[in-house]
Amino acid sequence: MKIIHCADIHLDSPMESKLTKEKSKKRKIELIENFKEMVEYAKKENVKIIIIAGDLFDDTKKTMLKTTKKYIINIIKENSEIDFIYLRGNHDINNFLEGEEKPQNIKTFEEEWKQYRYGDIVISGAELNKNTENIYDKLILKYEDYNIVTLHGQIDKSVNPRDKAETIYLSKLRNRNIDYLALGHIHKREEGKLDNRGEYSYSGCLEGRSFDECGEKGFIVLEIEKNKLIKKEFIKHSKRTIYNIEIDITQIETQNQFEEEILKKICNIEQKDLVRVTLTGAYEVKKIGEEVEDYLDIEKIENKYKDEYFYFEVKNNVKIIINYKEFKNDISLKGEFIRTVEQEELSEDEKSEICLTGIRAILGGEI
Repeated sequence: MKIIHCADIHLDSPMESKLTKEKSKKRKIELIENFKEMVEYAKKENVKIIIIAGDLFDDTKKTMLKTTKKYIINIIKENSEIDFIYLRGNHDINNFLEGEEKPQNIKTFEEEWKQYRYGDIVISGAELNKNTENIYDKLILKYEDYNIVTLHGQIDKSVNPRDKAETIYLSKLRNRNIDYLALGHIHKREEGKLDNRGEYSYSGCLEGRSFDECGEKGFIVLEIEKNKLIKKEFIKHSKRTIYNIEIDITQIETQNQFEEEILKKICNIEQKDLVRVTLTGAYEVKKIGEEVEDYLDIEKIENKYKDEYFYFEVKNNVKIIINYKEFKNDISLKGEFIRTVEQEELSEDEKSEICLTGIRAILGGEI
């Protein structure tokens, strides 16, 4: 039997902080299309079960649209040969099935453990919240079954877990006959050993939406035969990939070097993708009021590539170094300000940040 494990699809997510209104709308549609295409993949590959480990919708700000809800329900109904096992996550505030005719092939969970059996494969799950207590002691699984447990939350690998909401305590799930722990909530694919028998996996999100969701995205396919996992495969399935490219400017001395380094890093990225170039390293200020932008034309780079990619930006995280001795004898308000800050009991990073902010204010620039 083939089973898909996916999570954190976040349908109807706003995605308006970086993108234009038009591109944001396009990305919303692509999230829905990606879900549909995953189901088409499942049908083609004879997948019998799709586990959605939370956050199918992004509804914390009540962004769920009736049209999206009905569209997803219709996809589920039209694929009656596949069972959709759906566990609500912390973003699934409203149940998208509420007020609708529930398809027979969608299975849901509650605050107590619930189980679905497919021969010798048993899929268990529970919705975690602040009121969940002693949930782990109530999980009873048979040794002879292949046991999949699905949960949504942040794993706590500590031996003595802290009491907090939506935390999954691996220590309390060990030695309970779990073969595969299908998790949601973390948007980056992650996996590890649970105990001598089982493993845990975050499938990651189906589609990256922001620059903290970089890299390949998709879902996991499990193939189980005769109570054994014979194959586990990650399927890359995103419409677009998000990249954060770091460039250390410490040894870069000219604009040409800067542009060549960027081109070298981004030349293999497809134009349909989203790119952020993050500048790192250190830059020593040679004169008061001087900044990185005085010798690297960042705006030129952004203008050059913004139309070549779905989204492109440059983020300046360069550490500024101020040699206070250089300004010791500077007879000006700027020099006096720097000398005053230099005498304070602060870290070098704090002093540099205060000096730069103060100089910008003195010069009438942006703070």
